[in-house]
Amino acid sequence: MSFATVHTRALEGLTAPPVTVEVHLANGLPAFSLVGLADTEVREARDRVRAALTSLGLDFPMNRRITVSLAPADLPKASGRFDLPIALGILAASGQVDAAALADCEFAGELSLAGELRPVREALALALAVRRQALASGRASRALVLPADSAQAAARVPGLVVHGATHLREVVAALAPGARPTGAALSLQRPVPSPAAVAPAPMADLRDVRGQAVARRALEIAAAGDHGLLLVGPPGTGKSMLAQRLPGLLPPMSEAESLESAAIASLSRHLAAPPWGQRPMRQPHHSASAAALVGGGSPPRPGEISLAHGGVLFLDELPEFPRAALEALREPLETGRITLSRAARQAEFPARFQFVGAMNPCPCGWLGHPRHACRCTPDAVQRYQAKLSGPLLDRIDLQVEVPAVDSRTLEALPPGEPSAQVAARVRHARERACRRQGVPNARLEAADLERNARLGDAARRFGLDAAQRLGWSSRAWHRLLRVALTIEDLNAAGCAGEPPEPVIGLEAMAEAVQYRRALPARDPPKAA
Repeated sequence: MSFATVHTRALEGLTAPPVTVEVHLANGLPAFSLVGLADTEVREARDRVRAALTSLGLDFPMNRRITVSLAPADLPKASGRFDLPIALGILAASGQVDAAALADCEFAGELSLAGELRPVREALALALAVRRQALASGRASRALVLPADSAQAAARVPGLVVHGATHLREVVAALAPGARPTGAALSLQRPVPSPAAVAPAPMADLRDVRGQAVARRALEIAAAGDHGLLLVGPPGTGKSMLAQRLPGLLPPMSEAESLESAAIASLSRHLAAPPWGQRPMRQPHHSASAAALVGGGSPPRPGEISLAHGGVLFLDELPEFPRAALEALREPLETGRITLSRAARQAEFPARFQFVGAMNPCPCGWLGHPRHACRCTPDAVQRYQAKLSGPLLDRIDLQVEVPAVDSRTLEALPPGEPSAQVAARVRHARERACRRQGVPNARLEAADLERNARLGDAARRFGLDAAQRLGWSSRAWHRLLRVALTIEDLNAAGCAGEPPEPVIGLEAMAEAVQYRRALPARDPPKAA
């Protein structure tokens, strides 16, 4: 046989479209041609494959014309994971392995010159793509053959047959003609996914934060409803401390969320895999560019908002970020996804993160401080606060002030409530919301919001009056309703039994209104 096909996958964002590796051996001048929009890393597979096959004593058809086609031809291919399918295609075309056995499997792996299989970072994304395609088609998925280390990560995907190997020799032996009966499984190891950590990594405890009752309450509401949060206050008032304790209040990630989060992390070249099941928290420096936040590059890589998917994105010193970077957050805050469009290709990444920002009220930071005088002019304060545009602020549900507290007063205060107690209320409130509508309150669509957020007459009058007086948009009004609904869920979390469907009362509406206060501004100078 002089022709063979092998199945593998490319990578396009978080999706992994299928790729067919076609190998043809023909008479003629000896050559090794690789076609199909292959990147430099893929073209270099010719030398790695040739060296690996000859090192194992296998027959490499040097005196024949070898043509390897990666179809579809218009899909870009990158990475060294095409080494293994190319090598197997050449062996199948030359009759050294059973070509029929290749039809039931998909292969990915980089080869060393001695034939060892090196891990591929994108194994989890490949495994998820194989599983999604099988579910969409209603047919059984192909088995996935990967390097041993990568196979252990891919084995976490349920309903997927994964085989691992450390050397090309093992794969060739399992696929040799007559090595297995028709329909039998490959004689390769079936990896067992590494167990998740029994004890999660220690997190900062909310008990360390003394005072700041309003900010602590806002943090609890944000955790319960998946709301965005902006903390405004002078230096040293605990804004960063509060933000860093938000992950400890969030419920653990589900298996599906953990898989998706780990798959996104695997696409980043320089990021270690996060602890399994723990929500990520990303804290980029304020010098980060728009591409660093939303993603980019060639091939497109996820940015900070996608690496924070399912977790928290904390931007400290928010006005110091470049304006273009902040404005790039508008659509992801609304949709939970980011689409990177370039001239030649397009990639989409999930970006369902919980936003937390922290900022000073003015350039010097002391505006509103009881003991430090602000040195900024009114124009400087206005320019500084104007770095956050109205459309961006409109998308942040909770905007609270974190006032300065005297050190002597702080020392006299008792420790705050521990994170464990707050997390229990958060978990009950989230469970109640998800039983009612399937998603946390912050993700409610407008039609579902009208159905689930029933307003009492007094609450409606009060909320509409506040929205009119403060000039809020329709988006701000809907976000106010979502916050008020979360407050009702938190209030019901301490009740015995399952409470009736929530009706937003006046107290919850009044509390929600005070969490959308404007940024503090300096009073204009008085006329002489």
